[in-house]
Amino acid sequence: MFSEIIHTALGGAVILKEKVETELGRLEEAGKLSKKEGEELLERLKTEGAAEEDRLKAKFKEALREVIDELGLATKEDIEKLKNS
Repeated sequence: MFSEIIHTALGGAVILKEKVETELGRLEEAGKLSKKEGEELLERLKTEGAAEEDRLKAKFKEALREVIDELGLATKEDIEKLKNS
């Protein structure tokens, strides 16, 4: 299930990136945006996208920890403590 979510998200990201690049190309061709402005905008979007990805990963990890706690599942840490006892 999680791999399906990840694959779907990655597929969506690839499609979005392609559409953004296409639109930037059209704006450059129409003279509404310089090549440099297009590159700067694309770089800014990449930076913001990476920051958002990091934020979502952190939230996802936190949610998983909550589910593990609620279900009472043993973590690697718990297992290691038992092994060392």
